[in-house]
Amino acid sequence: MYAYIYVFVVLQQKILVKVQMHCDKCRTKALKIAASAYGVSKVSIEGANRDHVEVIGDGVDSVCLTELLRKKLGFAAIVKVEQVKGDKREEKPTANYIQYCAPQCPPMYCEVVREYPEPTCSIM
Repeated sequence: MYAYIYVFVVLQQKILVKVQMHCDKCRTKALKIAASAYGVSKVSIEGANRDHVEVIGDGVDSVCLTELLRKKLGFAAIVKVEQVKGDKREEKPTANYIQYCAPQCPPMYCEVVREYPEPTCSIM
């Protein structure tokens, strides 16, 4: 009996972007823009003046994210990009089964032959 255990290591990155936000409407807009980026799993507002957007995700392009924020809100600059240690997740198969590595013969197919009755009409 073989049992397989798959281990997935999730490598995520943490991006901190300083954005010019002077009201709650701008902060909400920045959160929506950051959340719509590809691969984002968590978005939050950080900093003493609540002017930093922290994005955590897998495969997030920090340059594209910053350009989007600049286009919609004005000033935006990348402060820090760092790797975040991911959680190790183990997945076990749900059913126990036996896997044989011996070659198997291909399945045999039988053809069904239909016999038609004699034609009732004929051409002369």
